[in-house]
Amino acid sequence: MNTRRLTKKEMWIFAIGQLGWSILGGIINTWLVTFYLPTTESVKAGAKFYVPTGLVVGGILTVLGLITFICRIFDAVTDPLIASLSDRSKNPKGRRLPFMRIAAIPFAVITVLIFCAPVGHISKINIIWVLVFLILFYLFMTMYCTPYNALISEFGKTQDDRMYISTAISLTFFFGTLIAYLPFVFAGPLQKMVGYSWSYRIWFIILAVIALFCMLVPVRKLNEKDFVDSTPSESNTIRSLAATFKNRNFRRFAFSDIAYWIGLTLFQTGLPFFVKVSMQLDEFYTTVFLGAMTVLSACFYPIVRFLVATFGKKKLVITGFLGLALAYVVTALIGILPFGGIVPGVLIVVIAAFPMALLGIIPQSIVADVAEEDAINTGEQREGMFFAARTFAMKFGQSIAMLVFTSLAVLGTTQNIKSNDLTASPIGLRIVAIVAVIFCVLGAVILSAYDEKKVMATIEKSKEEPAGAAPAESD
Repeated sequence: MNTRRLTKKEMWIFAIGQLGWSILGGIINTWLVTFYLPTTESVKAGAKFYVPTGLVVGGILTVLGLITFICRIFDAVTDPLIASLSDRSKNPKGRRLPFMRIAAIPFAVITVLIFCAPVGHISKINIIWVLVFLILFYLFMTMYCTPYNALISEFGKTQDDRMYISTAISLTFFFGTLIAYLPFVFAGPLQKMVGYSWSYRIWFIILAVIALFCMLVPVRKLNEKDFVDSTPSESNTIRSLAATFKNRNFRRFAFSDIAYWIGLTLFQTGLPFFVKVSMQLDEFYTTVFLGAMTVLSACFYPIVRFLVATFGKKKLVITGFLGLALAYVVTALIGILPFGGIVPGVLIVVIAAFPMALLGIIPQSIVADVAEEDAINTGEQREGMFFAARTFAMKFGQSIAMLVFTSLAVLGTTQNIKSNDLTASPIGLRIVAIVAVIFCVLGAVILSAYDEKKVMATIEKSKEEPAGAAPAESD
Protein backbone atom coordinates (compact mmCIF):
# COMPACT_ATOMS: atom_id res chain seq x y z
CA MET A 1 0.00 0.00 0.00
CA ASN A 2 1.38 3.42 -0.99
CA THR A 3 1.25 6.06 1.74
CA ARG A 4 2.04 9.75 1.59
CA ARG A 5 3.57 12.41 3.80
CA LEU A 6 1.35 14.76 5.74
CA THR A 7 0.99 18.27 4.38
CA LYS A 8 1.79 21.16 6.73
CA LYS A 9 -1.95 21.74 7.14
CA GLU A 10 -2.48 18.10 8.13
CA MET A 11 0.37 18.35 10.64
CA TRP A 12 -1.46 21.24 12.32
CA ILE A 13 -4.70 19.26 12.28
CA PHE A 14 -2.80 16.52 14.11
CA ALA A 15 -1.35 19.06 16.56
CA ILE A 16 -4.83 20.29 17.53
CA GLY A 17 -5.31 16.93 19.28
CA GLN A 18 -2.42 17.84 21.58
CA LEU A 19 -4.05 21.19 22.29
CA GLY A 20 -7.05 19.25 23.59
CA TRP A 21 -5.31 16.79 25.86
CA SER A 22 -2.84 19.39 27.13
CA ILE A 23 -5.80 21.51 28.32
CA LEU A 24 -7.06 18.54 30.35
CA GLY A 25 -3.58 17.69 31.62
CA GLY A 26 -3.03 21.34 32.47
CA ILE A 27 -6.25 21.43 34.50
CA ILE A 28 -5.05 18.52 36.64
CA ASN A 29 -1.44 19.70 36.97
CA THR A 30 -2.47 23.26 37.83
CA TRP A 31 -5.70 22.85 39.72
CA LEU A 32 -5.62 19.52 41.58
CA VAL A 33 -3.31 20.94 44.24
CA THR A 34 -4.59 24.52 43.95
CA PHE A 35 -8.21 23.41 44.38
CA TYR A 36 -7.68 20.84 47.14
CA LEU A 37 -4.82 22.66 48.93
CA PRO A 38 -6.11 26.26 48.90
CA THR A 39 -4.01 29.19 50.10
CA THR A 40 -5.02 31.35 53.04
CA GLU A 41 -6.20 34.02 50.59
CA SER A 42 -8.37 31.48 48.75
CA VAL A 43 -9.93 30.31 52.01
CA LYS A 44 -10.85 33.90 52.82
CA ALA A 45 -12.50 34.10 49.39
CA GLY A 46 -14.65 31.05 50.16
CA ALA A 47 -12.52 28.02 49.25
CA LYS A 48 -13.38 24.82 51.13
CA PHE A 49 -11.25 21.96 52.37
CA TYR A 50 -12.55 18.70 50.88
CA VAL A 51 -9.66 16.41 51.85
CA PRO A 52 -7.08 16.62 54.66
CA THR A 53 -4.13 18.83 53.65
CA GLY A 54 -1.71 18.12 56.48
CA LEU A 55 1.17 15.63 56.53
CA VAL A 56 -1.12 12.93 57.90
CA VAL A 57 0.35 9.91 56.06
CA GLY A 58 3.27 8.76 58.17
CA GLY A 59 3.96 12.37 59.11
CA ILE A 60 5.66 13.00 55.73
CA LEU A 61 2.96 12.72 53.04
CA THR A 62 -0.34 14.40 52.31
CA VAL A 63 -3.47 12.55 51.24
CA LEU A 64 -3.06 14.00 47.73
CA GLY A 65 0.51 12.71 47.68
CA LEU A 66 -0.66 9.21 48.59
CA ILE A 67 -3.40 9.34 45.94
CA THR A 68 -0.92 10.24 43.20
CA PHE A 69 1.40 7.43 44.36
CA ILE A 70 -1.43 4.90 44.05
CA CYS A 71 -2.22 6.24 40.57
CA ARG A 72 1.40 5.61 39.55
CA ILE A 73 1.11 1.95 40.54
CA PHE A 74 -2.00 1.71 38.38
CA ASP A 75 -0.23 3.46 35.51
CA ALA A 76 2.67 1.03 35.71
CA VAL A 77 0.22 -1.59 34.42
CA THR A 78 -1.98 0.38 32.02
CA ASP A 79 0.72 2.32 30.12
CA PRO A 80 2.49 -0.72 28.61
CA LEU A 81 -0.82 -2.60 28.26
CA ILE A 82 -2.43 0.14 26.13
CA ALA A 83 0.79 0.54 24.15
CA SER A 84 0.96 -3.16 23.42
CA LEU A 85 -2.72 -3.30 22.41
CA SER A 86 -2.15 -0.36 20.06
CA ASP A 87 1.04 -1.82 18.56
CA ARG A 88 -0.68 -5.18 17.98
CA SER A 89 -3.99 -3.74 16.73
CA LYS A 90 -5.26 -5.01 13.37
CA ASN A 91 -8.14 -2.55 13.17
CA PRO A 92 -8.78 -1.74 9.48
CA LYS A 93 -8.95 1.97 10.38
CA GLY A 94 -5.46 1.94 11.88
CA ARG A 95 -3.56 1.09 15.06
CA ARG A 96 -3.83 4.50 16.76
CA LEU A 97 -6.84 6.70 15.88
CA PRO A 98 -9.51 4.16 16.98
CA PHE A 99 -8.08 4.21 20.54
CA MET A 100 -8.09 8.00 20.54
CA ARG A 101 -11.71 8.08 19.38
CA ILE A 102 -12.84 5.81 22.24
CA ALA A 103 -10.89 7.71 24.91
CA ALA A 104 -11.74 11.33 24.08
CA ILE A 105 -15.21 11.72 25.64
CA PRO A 106 -14.59 9.90 28.97
CA PHE A 107 -11.21 11.66 29.24
CA ALA A 108 -12.90 15.07 29.13
CA VAL A 109 -15.85 14.17 31.40
CA ILE A 110 -13.71 12.57 34.10
CA THR A 111 -11.39 15.60 34.24
CA VAL A 112 -14.35 17.69 35.44
CA LEU A 113 -15.66 15.03 37.85
CA ILE A 114 -12.35 14.99 39.74
CA PHE A 115 -13.24 18.44 41.09
CA CYS A 116 -16.84 17.60 41.97
CA ALA A 117 -16.25 16.06 45.40
CA PRO A 118 -19.75 15.16 46.68
CA VAL A 119 -19.33 16.21 50.35
CA GLY A 120 -18.92 19.90 51.13
CA HIS A 121 -16.31 19.38 53.86
CA ILE A 122 -13.37 17.09 54.67
CA SER A 123 -14.61 13.53 54.23
CA LYS A 124 -13.35 10.03 53.45
CA ILE A 125 -15.94 9.93 50.67
CA ASN A 126 -14.16 12.82 48.98
CA ILE A 127 -10.82 11.02 49.28
CA ILE A 128 -12.26 7.93 47.58
CA TRP A 129 -13.95 10.11 44.94
CA VAL A 130 -10.72 11.88 43.99
CA LEU A 131 -8.75 8.62 43.99
CA VAL A 132 -11.20 6.74 41.73
CA PHE A 133 -11.65 9.51 39.20
CA LEU A 134 -7.95 10.36 39.10
CA ILE A 135 -7.20 6.70 38.31
CA LEU A 136 -9.79 6.82 35.51
CA PHE A 137 -8.32 10.12 34.30
CA TYR A 138 -4.89 8.55 33.86
CA LEU A 139 -6.40 5.47 32.20
CA PHE A 140 -8.16 7.47 29.48
CA MET A 141 -5.22 9.86 29.21
CA THR A 142 -3.07 6.83 28.38
CA MET A 143 -5.65 5.56 25.87
CA TYR A 144 -5.49 8.88 24.02
CA CYS A 145 -1.90 10.06 24.49
CA THR A 146 0.05 6.83 23.92
CA PRO A 147 -1.41 6.12 20.44
CA TYR A 148 -1.28 9.86 19.66
CA ASN A 149 2.41 10.12 20.48
CA ALA A 150 3.20 6.94 18.53
CA LEU A 151 1.87 8.70 15.43
CA ILE A 152 4.66 11.29 15.73
CA SER A 153 7.14 8.66 14.58
CA GLU A 154 4.78 7.17 11.99
CA PHE A 155 3.59 10.49 10.54
CA GLY A 156 7.10 11.97 10.62
CA LYS A 157 8.61 10.20 7.63
CA THR A 158 11.64 12.52 7.49
CA GLN A 159 13.69 14.43 10.08
CA ASP A 160 12.18 17.69 8.80
CA ASP A 161 8.67 16.28 9.23
CA ARG A 162 9.42 15.13 12.77
CA MET A 163 10.85 18.47 13.78
CA TYR A 164 7.88 20.30 12.23
CA ILE A 165 5.37 18.02 13.99
CA SER A 166 7.30 18.29 17.26
CA THR A 167 7.32 22.09 16.93
CA ALA A 168 3.58 22.20 16.19
CA ILE A 169 2.58 19.94 19.08
CA SER A 170 4.92 21.77 21.42
CA LEU A 171 3.16 25.04 20.60
CA THR A 172 -0.26 23.51 21.10
CA PHE A 173 0.94 21.89 24.35
CA PHE A 174 2.04 25.18 25.86
CA PHE A 175 -1.02 27.07 24.64
CA GLY A 176 -3.20 24.27 26.04
CA THR A 177 -1.42 24.65 29.37
CA LEU A 178 -1.98 28.42 29.20
CA ILE A 179 -5.69 27.92 28.48
CA ALA A 180 -5.90 25.75 31.61
CA TYR A 181 -4.85 28.83 33.62
CA LEU A 182 -7.78 30.97 32.39
CA PRO A 183 -9.95 30.30 35.48
CA PHE A 184 -7.47 32.43 37.44
CA VAL A 185 -8.72 35.37 35.37
CA PHE A 186 -12.38 34.57 34.75
CA ALA A 187 -13.61 32.59 37.77
CA GLY A 188 -13.59 35.59 40.10
CA PRO A 189 -16.66 37.37 38.65
CA LEU A 190 -18.71 34.18 39.08
CA GLN A 191 -17.93 33.67 42.77
CA LYS A 192 -20.63 36.00 44.10
CA MET A 193 -23.26 34.22 42.00
CA VAL A 194 -22.34 30.52 42.34
CA GLY A 195 -19.77 30.37 45.15
CA TYR A 196 -16.01 29.74 45.10
CA SER A 197 -15.94 26.06 44.11
CA TRP A 198 -18.54 26.25 41.36
CA SER A 199 -16.96 29.37 39.87
CA TYR A 200 -14.01 27.13 39.00
CA ARG A 201 -16.03 24.02 38.16
CA ILE A 202 -18.01 25.95 35.57
CA TRP A 203 -14.79 26.96 33.88
CA PHE A 204 -13.47 23.40 34.06
CA ILE A 205 -16.62 22.30 32.19
CA ILE A 206 -16.12 24.99 29.53
CA LEU A 207 -12.45 24.06 29.07
CA ALA A 208 -13.27 20.33 28.94
CA VAL A 209 -15.77 20.94 26.11
CA ILE A 210 -13.12 22.91 24.18
CA ALA A 211 -10.57 20.15 24.84
CA LEU A 212 -12.97 17.45 23.65
CA PHE A 213 -13.60 19.27 20.39
CA CYS A 214 -9.84 19.62 19.82
CA MET A 215 -9.12 15.96 20.61
CA LEU A 216 -11.71 14.83 18.06
CA VAL A 217 -10.30 16.99 15.24
CA PRO A 218 -7.46 14.64 14.16
CA VAL A 219 -9.69 11.62 14.73
CA ARG A 220 -12.31 12.96 12.31
CA LYS A 221 -10.09 14.78 9.82
CA LEU A 222 -7.22 12.32 9.31
CA ASN A 223 -7.32 8.83 7.84
CA GLU A 224 -4.45 6.94 9.44
CA LYS A 225 -4.19 4.45 6.57
CA ASP A 226 -3.47 7.28 4.12
CA PHE A 227 -0.18 7.96 5.88
CA VAL A 228 0.86 4.78 7.70
CA ASP A 229 1.39 1.28 6.32
CA SER A 230 2.52 -0.50 9.46
CA THR A 231 2.85 -4.13 10.44
CA PRO A 232 1.22 -4.98 13.79
CA SER A 233 3.72 -6.11 16.41
CA GLU A 234 3.57 -9.77 17.42
CA SER A 235 5.18 -9.30 20.84
CA ASN A 236 3.03 -9.50 23.95
CA THR A 237 3.06 -6.71 26.51
CA ILE A 238 5.84 -8.10 28.71
CA ARG A 239 8.21 -8.95 25.85
CA SER A 240 7.57 -5.63 24.12
CA LEU A 241 8.14 -3.64 27.31
CA ALA A 242 11.32 -5.59 28.10
CA ALA A 243 12.63 -5.04 24.57
CA THR A 244 11.91 -1.32 24.82
CA PHE A 245 13.88 -0.85 28.03
CA LYS A 246 16.64 -3.09 26.72
CA ASN A 247 17.51 -0.18 24.46
CA ARG A 248 20.32 1.54 26.35
CA ASN A 249 19.86 4.95 24.73
CA PHE A 250 16.15 4.95 25.46
CA ARG A 251 16.79 4.18 29.14
CA ARG A 252 19.10 7.16 29.36
CA PHE A 253 16.55 9.43 27.71
CA ALA A 254 13.65 8.10 29.81
CA PHE A 255 15.36 8.78 33.15
CA SER A 256 16.38 12.28 32.06
CA ASP A 257 12.80 12.84 30.89
CA ILE A 258 11.42 11.92 34.31
CA ALA A 259 13.69 14.59 35.81
CA TYR A 260 12.40 17.10 33.23
CA TRP A 261 8.74 16.44 34.02
CA ILE A 262 9.40 16.67 37.76
CA GLY A 263 11.05 20.06 37.30
CA LEU A 264 8.43 21.36 34.87
CA THR A 265 5.47 20.20 36.97
CA LEU A 266 6.93 21.62 40.17
CA PHE A 267 6.92 24.98 38.41
CA GLN A 268 3.49 24.52 36.79
CA THR A 269 1.89 23.33 40.04
CA GLY A 270 3.75 25.86 42.14
CA LEU A 271 3.27 28.94 39.96
CA PRO A 272 -0.03 30.04 41.58
CA PHE A 273 1.62 29.64 45.00
CA PHE A 274 4.82 31.44 43.97
CA VAL A 275 2.65 34.33 42.76
CA LYS A 276 0.25 34.53 45.69
CA VAL A 277 2.48 33.48 48.59
CA SER A 278 6.08 34.24 47.59
CA MET A 279 5.54 37.36 45.44
CA GLN A 280 2.37 38.39 47.32
CA LEU A 281 0.61 39.32 44.07
CA ASP A 282 -2.97 38.78 42.92
CA GLU A 283 -3.56 35.36 41.33
CA PHE A 284 -4.36 37.18 38.08
CA TYR A 285 -0.59 37.48 37.54
CA THR A 286 -0.35 33.69 37.37
CA THR A 287 -1.97 33.79 33.94
CA VAL A 288 -0.03 36.93 32.96
CA PHE A 289 3.35 35.31 33.68
CA LEU A 290 2.49 32.01 32.04
CA GLY A 291 1.00 33.79 29.02
CA ALA A 292 4.08 35.97 28.62
CA MET A 293 6.34 32.92 28.93
CA THR A 294 4.32 31.01 26.34
CA VAL A 295 4.33 33.86 23.81
CA LEU A 296 8.02 34.61 24.31
CA SER A 297 8.89 30.93 24.08
CA ALA A 298 6.90 30.66 20.84
CA CYS A 299 9.06 33.43 19.39
CA PHE A 300 12.07 31.11 19.67
CA TYR A 301 10.36 28.18 17.95
CA PRO A 302 11.31 29.11 14.35
CA ILE A 303 15.04 29.02 15.18
CA VAL A 304 15.02 25.73 17.14
CA ARG A 305 14.88 23.63 13.96
CA PHE A 306 17.93 25.45 12.59
CA LEU A 307 19.79 25.11 15.88
CA VAL A 308 19.14 21.35 15.83
CA ALA A 309 20.74 21.10 12.38
CA THR A 310 23.81 22.94 13.70
CA PHE A 311 24.28 21.62 17.23
CA GLY A 312 22.26 18.39 17.37
CA LYS A 313 19.39 17.56 19.72
CA LYS A 314 21.31 16.31 22.75
CA LYS A 315 23.34 19.49 23.35
CA LEU A 316 20.28 21.69 23.02
CA VAL A 317 18.20 19.63 25.47
CA ILE A 318 21.04 19.79 28.01
CA THR A 319 21.14 23.56 27.47
CA GLY A 320 17.40 23.64 28.09
CA PHE A 321 17.80 21.76 31.37
CA LEU A 322 20.44 24.16 32.65
CA GLY A 323 18.48 27.23 31.54
CA LEU A 324 15.38 26.00 33.33
CA ALA A 325 17.49 25.34 36.42
CA LEU A 326 18.62 28.98 36.35
CA ALA A 327 15.00 30.15 36.25
CA TYR A 328 14.30 28.02 39.32
CA VAL A 329 17.29 29.56 41.12
CA VAL A 330 15.63 32.96 40.69
CA THR A 331 12.35 31.46 41.95
CA ALA A 332 14.12 30.16 45.06
CA LEU A 333 15.55 33.62 45.73
CA ILE A 334 12.20 35.43 45.74
CA GLY A 335 12.13 37.40 48.99
CA ILE A 336 15.94 37.44 49.15
CA LEU A 337 16.64 39.37 45.95
CA PRO A 338 16.90 43.17 46.37
CA PHE A 339 13.81 43.68 44.21
CA GLY A 340 10.25 42.46 44.61
CA GLY A 341 6.80 42.92 43.12
CA ILE A 342 6.46 41.66 39.57
CA VAL A 343 10.20 41.97 38.81
CA PRO A 344 11.14 38.39 39.88
CA GLY A 345 8.24 37.08 37.79
CA VAL A 346 9.39 39.01 34.72
CA LEU A 347 12.96 37.77 35.22
CA ILE A 348 11.77 34.15 35.46
CA VAL A 349 9.71 34.55 32.28
CA VAL A 350 12.67 35.94 30.32
CA ILE A 351 15.11 33.27 31.54
CA ALA A 352 12.75 30.30 31.12
CA ALA A 353 11.30 31.12 27.67
CA PHE A 354 14.16 29.78 25.51
CA PRO A 355 14.74 26.61 27.59
CA MET A 356 10.99 25.90 27.44
CA ALA A 357 11.14 26.13 23.64
CA LEU A 358 14.03 23.66 23.49
CA LEU A 359 12.49 21.21 25.94
CA GLY A 360 9.05 21.54 24.38
CA ILE A 361 10.12 20.62 20.86
CA ILE A 362 13.14 18.33 20.88
CA PRO A 363 12.44 15.44 23.32
CA GLN A 364 9.49 14.08 21.28
CA SER A 365 11.72 14.00 18.22
CA ILE A 366 14.40 12.11 20.17
CA VAL A 367 11.90 9.39 21.10
CA ALA A 368 10.89 9.09 17.44
CA ASP A 369 14.57 8.74 16.49
CA VAL A 370 15.19 6.02 19.07
CA ALA A 371 12.01 4.17 18.03
CA GLU A 372 13.08 4.26 14.37
CA GLU A 373 16.61 3.09 15.19
CA ASP A 374 15.18 0.25 17.26
CA ALA A 375 12.86 -0.78 14.41
CA ILE A 376 15.84 -0.83 12.04
CA ASN A 377 17.86 -2.98 14.42
CA THR A 378 15.09 -5.41 15.42
CA GLY A 379 12.78 -5.39 12.39
CA GLU A 380 9.78 -4.79 14.67
CA GLN A 381 7.71 -1.60 14.85
CA ARG A 382 6.91 -0.81 18.49
CA GLU A 383 6.48 2.97 18.37
CA GLY A 384 3.50 2.71 20.70
CA MET A 385 5.55 1.10 23.44
CA PHE A 386 8.34 3.67 23.17
CA PHE A 387 5.90 6.55 23.43
CA ALA A 388 3.99 4.74 26.19
CA ALA A 389 7.21 4.66 28.15
CA ARG A 390 7.59 8.39 27.50
CA THR A 391 3.98 8.98 28.56
CA PHE A 392 4.68 7.00 31.72
CA ALA A 393 7.82 9.08 32.33
CA MET A 394 5.67 12.21 31.97
CA LYS A 395 2.96 11.02 34.37
CA PHE A 396 5.46 9.52 36.79
CA GLY A 397 7.41 12.77 36.87
CA GLN A 398 4.21 14.80 37.29
CA SER A 399 3.04 12.62 40.17
CA ILE A 400 6.42 12.71 41.92
CA ALA A 401 6.29 16.49 41.54
CA MET A 402 2.82 16.69 43.09
CA LEU A 403 3.90 14.42 45.93
CA VAL A 404 7.05 16.50 46.50
CA PHE A 405 5.18 19.79 46.21
CA THR A 406 2.39 18.92 48.62
CA SER A 407 4.90 17.60 51.16
CA LEU A 408 7.51 20.36 50.89
CA ALA A 409 5.35 23.45 50.27
CA VAL A 410 4.00 23.36 53.82
CA LEU A 411 7.42 23.13 55.51
CA GLY A 412 8.32 26.14 57.60
CA THR A 413 4.70 26.96 58.33
CA THR A 414 3.73 28.14 61.77
CA GLN A 415 0.71 25.84 61.65
CA ASN A 416 0.55 22.28 62.94
CA ILE A 417 1.85 20.19 60.00
CA LYS A 418 -0.93 17.64 60.59
CA SER A 419 -3.64 20.29 60.53
CA ASN A 420 -6.48 19.63 58.11
CA ASP A 421 -6.43 23.24 56.90
CA LEU A 422 -2.68 23.52 56.31
CA THR A 423 -1.53 26.02 53.65
CA ALA A 424 1.77 26.61 51.81
CA SER A 425 4.54 28.77 53.31
CA PRO A 426 7.26 30.96 51.69
CA ILE A 427 10.01 28.75 53.16
CA GLY A 428 8.38 25.60 51.84
CA LEU A 429 8.02 27.12 48.38
CA ARG A 430 11.70 28.09 48.39
CA ILE A 431 12.58 24.48 49.17
CA VAL A 432 10.34 23.35 46.28
CA ALA A 433 12.25 25.62 43.87
CA ILE A 434 15.62 24.29 45.10
CA VAL A 435 14.45 20.72 44.56
CA ALA A 436 13.38 21.68 41.01
CA VAL A 437 16.91 23.00 40.36
CA ILE A 438 18.37 19.68 41.50
CA PHE A 439 16.14 17.64 39.19
CA CYS A 440 16.91 19.85 36.18
CA VAL A 441 20.65 19.47 36.70
CA LEU A 442 20.18 15.73 37.23
CA GLY A 443 18.30 15.49 33.94
CA ALA A 444 21.18 17.20 32.12
CA VAL A 445 23.74 14.85 33.66
CA ILE A 446 21.77 11.72 32.75
CA LEU A 447 21.13 12.84 29.17
CA SER A 448 24.84 13.49 28.64
CA ALA A 449 25.24 9.69 28.34
CA TYR A 450 22.78 9.49 25.42
CA ASP A 451 24.64 8.37 22.26
CA GLU A 452 23.01 10.61 19.67
CA LYS A 453 25.70 9.96 17.04
CA LYS A 454 25.05 6.21 17.05
CA VAL A 455 21.27 6.62 16.78
CA MET A 456 21.44 9.07 13.89
CA ALA A 457 24.16 7.08 12.09
CA THR A 458 21.95 3.98 12.13
CA ILE A 459 19.01 5.91 10.69
CA GLU A 460 21.10 7.52 7.96
CA LYS A 461 22.73 4.21 7.03
CA SER A 462 19.32 2.54 6.67
CA LYS A 463 18.28 5.17 4.14
CA GLU A 464 21.34 4.38 2.05
CA GLU A 465 20.82 0.59 2.07
CA PRO A 466 18.72 -0.98 -0.68
CA ALA A 467 15.18 -2.11 0.16
CA GLY A 468 15.02 -5.59 1.58
CA ALA A 469 18.43 -5.41 3.27
CA ALA A 470 18.65 -7.42 6.44
CA PRO A 471 18.22 -5.46 9.67
CA ALA A 472 21.33 -4.78 11.70
CA GLU A 473 22.08 -6.63 14.88
CA SER A 474 20.34 -5.20 17.93
CA ASP A 475 22.49 -3.36 20.45
